[in-house]
Amino acid sequence: LPPPRFTTGDLKEGDVDFCYGSRDGQLWPILDRIFELNLTFATTEHAVIERKQFLMSEKIGICDIVETAERAKIDASDLGMQNVALRDMFYFLKAYPTVHTLLFTGGNSKNGPEYFFRRYLKEKGLSLQVVSDSVPRVHKFSMSAQTGEQKVIKTVSLVAPSGAANRAIGSLESYKALKSKNPAFNTIDFRVMQYRAYF
Repeated sequence: LPPPRFTTGDLKEGDVDFCYGSRDGQLWPILDRIFELNLTFATTEHAVIERKQFLMSEKIGICDIVETAERAKIDASDLGMQNVALRDMFYFLKAYPTVHTLLFTGGNSKNGPEYFFRRYLKEKGLSLQVVSDSVPRVHKFSMSAQTGEQKVIKTVSLVAPSGAANRAIGSLESYKALKSKNPAFNTIDFRVMQYRAYF
């Protein structure tokens, strides 16, 4: 979920009032580098329009799996979410039949997107099947029981675009190998490399 200030409207300078719009988040800087967008990073309507136009032109949708949640502590940590209600993701997958891949911005740790999606599928009597168990982890599932048509959706659990994931990246052997070859290589570079393969 976004930092609480996106709910209260008390945005900081440099925030964009849009999905993943926190000035501390890294999704938009990563996409900016991959697609050479030259995005505006400011609390303006222009910045919002830029992002909407990009998503529409590339046929990318953004949807948070969490419909509602409560926080015991007012911070941006997903771990602090309680009484979580999940969105009906099959509604969106049926409404947008051309969707064939779900990119999770995080993994299967508690309250992460893959974690919640697994819970959602379990409630439907379904589960993820492993395609690749190396990072980023790739899974698939079939919607045929839900829709009556043969539709297989792939999921990819990308490293989260938040500062909190930097330690996890630093412990990856693939990151360490790249860092040893190029000491200037950093966690943003790693995400750009990983995300580029799927975006």
